[in-house]
Amino acid sequence: MSLTVSNDLLDQAKAGDVDDEAFVACVRDSLPYAWSVISELVEQRYRSGAEFTDNTVPPPDESARGQLLRCLASDSMRGALERHFGVRLAFQNCHRVAVFHPSATEAHAEFVTARSQILNQMPELVDC
Repeated sequence: MSLTVSNDLLDQAKAGDVDDEAFVACVRDSLPYAWSVISELVEQRYRSGAEFTDNTVPPPDESARGQLLRCLASDSMRGALERHFGVRLAFQNCHRVAVFHPSATEAHAEFVTARSQILNQMPELVDC
């Protein structure tokens, strides 16, 4: 299961729209490793003023890797985090998370190319 959903949040979903902040809190609490990676990258990008910041350190274990995969493969989770942090997210190789300023369209477009994905391949990441 991707998320641990409280009864209150489940009731909210059954009744209609889900509050974005409540959903973001659910993601934060359910996927703490993914949350820490993304929130730290957001903070680094903000402090540096760079167009984007990325993480190239593989997760410490398969559980952490799974959190990143679940979080960033979900359009709803990724979208909620992008809105919450005011950034654009991208993902490569089961662990390389990148956080882009919304205006960094060229940098984002380059990061998500097939060329960039191919150049980011490493033999040790074949089973990630």
